[in-house]
Amino acid sequence: MTFNKLALCTLLVAQVTLTPSIYAQDRAANTIILDEAGARNLRIETVVADEGTFESTLFAIGRIEEIPENRSVVSSRIAGRVVELNAFEGDRVEQGQLIAVVESRQLGDPPPTVKLFAPQTGLVVSSHVRLGEPVEPSQELMDIADQSQFWAVAQIPEQEAAQVKLGDMARIHVPALGDQWIEAELVRFGVNADRQAGTVEGIFVIDNTEGRLRPGLRAEFSIVTDQRELVLSVPLNAVQGDPSNRYVFVKDFDLENAFVRAPVVLGEENEQRVEVISGLFPGDEVVTTGSYGLSFAGAGSGMSLKEALDAAHGHEHNEDGSEITPEQRAAKKSGADGHGHDHGEGGHNDSELSLVLMGYAGVVTLLALVLAQLLWNAKRTKAEASNA
Repeated sequence: MTFNKLALCTLLVAQVTLTPSIYAQDRAANTIILDEAGARNLRIETVVADEGTFESTLFAIGRIEEIPENRSVVSSRIAGRVVELNAFEGDRVEQGQLIAVVESRQLGDPPPTVKLFAPQTGLVVSSHVRLGEPVEPSQELMDIADQSQFWAVAQIPEQEAAQVKLGDMARIHVPALGDQWIEAELVRFGVNADRQAGTVEGIFVIDNTEGRLRPGLRAEFSIVTDQRELVLSVPLNAVQGDPSNRYVFVKDFDLENAFVRAPVVLGEENEQRVEVISGLFPGDEVVTTGSYGLSFAGAGSGMSLKEALDAAHGHEHNEDGSEITPEQRAAKKSGADGHGHDHGEGGHNDSELSLVLMGYAGVVTLLALVLAQLLWNAKRTKAEASNA
């Protein structure tokens, strides 16, 4: 057996015997236990990590615009002056409503008049006439716009436009409306591309029956380009750390107000969620609100894992949170009776020490077997040489 094989066997024995201790140390080092006041101060909220439909999205910005065919103009068919005015800028009018009367310049007693009616239901967005003002047939007196629907126009980067097709859905966020998201369908593309900005217009129709939208408002678009099923994901605000070291906090399955720092490998993300490739299981309860604060709390900010488990279960645990085995309990009692002190309090962990000794015993046994093999080989070689 060569030295490399011997080294490999030694490492395997050590890994098998020491792995449980390493896992226990990780739990103790990465568990943050808060008291009730700490949990309230951090406003801890959790969600369950689950597998579901994950949407690949494309981000774009744009504006809210009026639908061109939803605007109409009021004008007079004759020259004259306005003798009656019933609608002003900002007023809502109904189709057929009398909004102005124009007195003709023709002779008469009284002179003939022409009544002007609203051509559609909508909002008077601009008015260019006052009572008594002379008017001409070519003059626009009022603009009326139906604002029950708007266009949301996204400026889609040219290099990503190929991913988008008619009928694609988008979630649209208008900052002026707060955290509200509006879902809409892509109905058309703009006629021309913007050469300077390098974008193509994507046009969505959105509802405005509540009247909260206005033309010109900024809009942010998350256009859905693909969907995948059974993808494990969590909300974006659950993830902490720098790009090379991402982690989440998982609610401990056993202890109240205890959270375990769990490293994760992430995949694709959209505006709301991020895919988790490894590090979590479906059903894990992940911290969302309060996760950022937990990342600064650090392990040991409250009671230790051992103290929390002792209080919760009503019996003693090892420092790493593991259960004390009968052998450990007997050794601990014997040490206290025979030597006047308890080795469990002597600055090391009995569980870890026993596991280390087991690892050393395995290595010694392996080395003894290897030495016996080498001696036997040497004896056989010497016997063969004597016979020759």
